[in-house]
Amino acid sequence: MNIEIRTDKNIQNSERLITYIREELNQEFQRHSERITQFSVHMSDENGDKGGEDDIRCMIEAKAAGLKPVVVTHKAHNIDTALHGAIDRVKRGLKHAFEKNENPRGGQFEVVDEA
Repeated sequence: MNIEIRTDKNIQNSERLITYIREELNQEFQRHSERITQFSVHMSDENGDKGGEDDIRCMIEAKAAGLKPVVVTHKAHNIDTALHGAIDRVKRGLKHAFEKNENPRGGQFEVVDEA
């Protein structure tokens, strides 16, 4: 599972932040590690130095083998809350994608003999 982490100019991309994000993703998606091929995480501060409520944005793109990418965003007042909100959304999105892939709508067409 490849994890790519980027930040904008308003959030310092430190080794501590990278390690924290990697650990959180590995912990949350450990049981799906063989199905998920890549995570791309982008943290940004939309207001920069001005501050404000819910101005930290976390975007996560998750790619799973054989499925379309799942892309989510979450805004919050700090990095931790934004990250965990996005992780929760990714979990729901991947669960839905896995279920849809395993049980497509409509199922098999069945011919009924009414003789």
